[in-house]
Amino acid sequence: MIELYTSPTPNGHKISIALEEMDLEYEVKPVDLSKGEQKTNEFLEICPNGRIPAIVDTDKNNFAVFESGAILLYLAEISGGKFLPEDSQRRSEVIQWLMFQMGGVGPMQGQANVFFRYFPEKIQAAIDRYQNETKRLYTVLDTQLEGKDFICNELTIADFATFPWVNIHEWSGVEIGDLKNLTAWVKRCRERPGFEAGLDVPKRLNPADTDPEEVIKAAQKIIQK
Repeated sequence: MIELYTSPTPNGHKISIALEEMDLEYEVKPVDLSKGEQKTNEFLEICPNGRIPAIVDTDKNNFAVFESGAILLYLAEISGGKFLPEDSQRRSEVIQWLMFQMGGVGPMQGQANVFFRYFPEKIQAAIDRYQNETKRLYTVLDTQLEGKDFICNELTIADFATFPWVNIHEWSGVEIGDLKNLTAWVKRCRERPGFEAGLDVPKRLNPADTDPEEVIKAAQKIIQK
């Protein structure tokens, strides 16, 4: 059994999508970021960095894994290699695109989100910087997807990692209508039941998870801490 400590964010959705697609048994442990639950001593024992997502494998002596990319690699291993090829070169390709998301799309789009939506002051130079870099990274993905259904041809953990970020491109103020391959890929992913189910984890019971104004207020509180 996998215990999934998560919140309704792109990084959290990477793991819930993977668990759904891999058909692994898991239990959701919601973490309320607006209340600082990610900074409690109990959570820091699981994730020293105080960030979601994190997992605990209760079948393996309560082995804890943090950092979404590391979690995806771990889940692929324990699921018998699902969505991570055995061939060394194909496996390397998947990991390269996973790192592309971890080191590029996530951090740059995350900053675009902050300065475009959440930051108390409007700093246009920062907004432009991160939106433009996010669009550049999207263009790299669009080129990679030419003639492919998924980033590395077949569905892999690279898609699980990247989709939740591109899926909220409008929240970052970045349009993708001119990137036809990327747009088609997003639609293709959305049509998969596993992706749809993963995006609904955890269930959105807190009004701050659904009301845009409340989301912004909660995010600003976190930024200012």
